[in-house]
Amino acid sequence: MTRPTKKEYYLNISKAVGKRSPCLRRKFGAIIIKEDAIVSTGYNGPPRGSSNCNKCLKDEMNAPKWERYDLCPAVHAEENAIVNAARNGTQVKDGTLFVIGKDVKKNRYTESHPCNRCKRAIINAGIKTVVTQNDEGKIMEYTVKNWAKKDKIEYEKALKEASKKKNRK
Repeated sequence: MTRPTKKEYYLNISKAVGKRSPCLRRKFGAIIIKEDAIVSTGYNGPPRGSSNCNKCLKDEMNAPKWERYDLCPAVHAEENAIVNAARNGTQVKDGTLFVIGKDVKKNRYTESHPCNRCKRAIINAGIKTVVTQNDEGKIMEYTVKNWAKKDKIEYEKALKEASKKKNRK
């Protein structure tokens, strides 16, 4: 048996965290690492004290993955890892977030890039790097500061498009 790399090790811990998720569709686990130590964990599920879903509204509405988050009451794994750190007075600034998700119906791990809402929380929390896997199991690493630049470009592009539509009317 070969020893896993640090990234594989932390992704495997993220998988274990995700097993706590009550989500009926996709189970995500996230951990935040600073100075080679786990400082926080989180998985996707409803807010503390709320009920777990007994039916998936996204499935009922036939919503594709990565869309229609308004139909889901869950707090995402990345958000929970950040919030759990804050609840306990732990800093995540300059940390690395590892996140991985499992498709429940297909019973396999799936691409786990953070949604735009989570990306913004990660940016504001000061996390430097996000590590995940793609559908083929390849480890993917993202530099968070690049997301902020891309977000600004997309916002400015959307403003221009809105202005053009407004001027056509």
